Amino acid sequence: MKNFALIGAAGYIAPRHMKAIKDTNNQLIAALDTNDSVGIIDSYFPDADFFTEFERFDRHIDKLRRVNKGRAVDYVSICSPNYLHDSHMRFALRSGADAICEKPLVLNPWNIDGLIEIERESERKVNTILQLRLHPSIIALRNKVTNSSRGKKIEVDLTYITSRGHWYLQSWKGDDKKSGGIATNIGVHFYDMLHYVFGRLQENRVHHSSATKAAGYLEYENARVRWFLSIDSNDIPQDLRASGHRTYRSIIADGESVEFSGGFTDLHTQSYDQILQGNGFGLEENRVAIETVAHIRTAKLTPLEGDFHPFLKRVLEP
Repeated sequence: MKNFALIGAAGYIAPRHMKAIKDTNNQLIAALDTNDSVGIIDSYFPDADFFTEFERFDRHIDKLRRVNKGRAVDYVSICSPNYLHDSHMRFALRSGADAICEKPLVLNPWNIDGLIEIERESERKVNTILQLRLHPSIIALRNKVTNSSRGKKIEVDLTYITSRGHWYLQSWKGDDKKSGGIATNIGVHFYDMLHYVFGRLQENRVHHSSATKAAGYLEYENARVRWFLSIDSNDIPQDLRASGHRTYRSIIADGESVEFSGGFTDLHTQSYDQILQGNGFGLEENRVAIETVAHIRTAKLTPLEGDFHPFLKRVLEP
């Protein structure tokens, strides 16, 4: 049984990590969040020590490491705001633990290089949650692309709309310096998936970028991808919106839909299983996706000519 600590216990994604720790028969012994609305811990690890101040959490983790009567932390799971991931992974490694970090791993690709150095110095490892690489439909698509002898690139439309209320832009997620912007915050795992399935990234153009939606074009070795991301519920197709849908995911590859709307609930547990077996995705596996979103964040917009996502035309119509 391994000992876990959790940073960001009040975050949206933290319960999936708590569930994964419990489902893999391990224990959460300490948790941290500046927000104390963390009653969800009682459903999983009611005996875990909880802190609202990093300094006291740091002291506690250090004491467990030094006393080490079976209580030293083996893994630190990180669900904190995006801009803090780099610092919290460094803390984990320097505390003698491996890190398990939510997406995005970091906001800028050069942060990966610094973490690689600390991995080497500490002899600990950073693992990340790239859950779409474990999704059966995505694995099947990758196998199909890998085994195909065709020379023509696949034409792909990727659409992801996840409705968010007015709170979103008032939180840290609405601050590009803290979240990285919408493409980083809700899109980074899709860009990782595209690279994983379709190979080396060759071109990256941005057609639209705002606080609530973004769109662009990516070209890979084996695909040409038009993508559209949004947190605006008005972008959900009208028939689905009328029936109460708040999320819309779609991948169309050469006119055929790739069904991946379900199957997400256990992917964190599967990720933890792989990490505990020594098969977690590390720093370098994240590099292309982080380079992709960093470019999207700073790129000049490309005029809307040639290939652009059909949803974008509808958004821009008066």
